[in-house]
Amino acid sequence: MRNADAETQRKILNRLKRARGQLDSVINSVENNGSCREVVTQLAAVSTALDRAGFMIVSGAMQYCITDPESAAEEEDGLTVEELEKLFLTLS
Repeated sequence: MRNADAETQRKILNRLKRARGQLDSVINSVENNGSCREVVTQLAAVSTALDRAGFMIVSGAMQYCITDPESAAEEEDGLTVEELEKLFLTLS
């Protein structure tokens, strides 16, 4: 995330914080014997928020890796386009 612009980083953090809040709601619902529908709906929301944050992170890294592969390899511990592709596929 070193090379993400401030706006992208803000969006990613907002998604992750939203997912954390939704996960807290899931935990609370389970602890208080919430309905199956409520728990599953909240779990789906957490999963979607995390997936979107992940895609934003990988997308930004791919852009950086493609536009400046040498700097990306140095700054991202040798991360290659091939490794980014694998990371992307782990999210799908």
